[in-house]
Amino acid sequence: MASIFGHAATALTATALIKRKVNRTKLNILAIFCASIPDADVLMFRFGFSYSHWLGHRGFFHSIFFALFLAILIKVIFYNKYKWSGRDCWLVIGFFSLMTISHGVLDAMTTGGRGIAFFSPFDNTRHFLPWRVIQVSPLGAGRFFSEWGIAVLKSEFIFIGIPCLLILAVNKVVNLIKPPVA
Repeated sequence: MASIFGHAATALTATALIKRKVNRTKLNILAIFCASIPDADVLMFRFGFSYSHWLGHRGFFHSIFFALFLAILIKVIFYNKYKWSGRDCWLVIGFFSLMTISHGVLDAMTTGGRGIAFFSPFDNTRHFLPWRVIQVSPLGAGRFFSEWGIAVLKSEFIFIGIPCLLILAVNKVVNLIKPPVA
């Protein structure tokens, strides 16, 4: 898995691109939550679920279906003023779905694990992306604070941090360029 730092950087980059007037604190917290929560599935080991079980690590909680479910739940709890028939409702659901899906996409780019069950619970087949360039993060905070954790952070800086900074820089430049007023 990518670390919580890589997932949070991705979420904060995405929220920075939103130009609408919104509660930034709420948006950032919920985006980071969505981008990070799929790894709570490591708790399933304590309940006896194996890694390869559909509820195991990188299974259902890393899936597109879960991302959609979580986004709808966030809409109902935190954005309940938006009507289901309105555009803003579907923008909220789409955004938070993407934030949750970003977790599985980053994990599918790591050098370890058994892949991501993007289509769980309908198909538990595990998938990786062709570019497995992000150093896999160790499970557990204790093992993260080691040479392994430093290697993960270096890898994430190169393959997550730099692209995020480039996206933010391009966004800044594009927004500085104002079209002439007709």
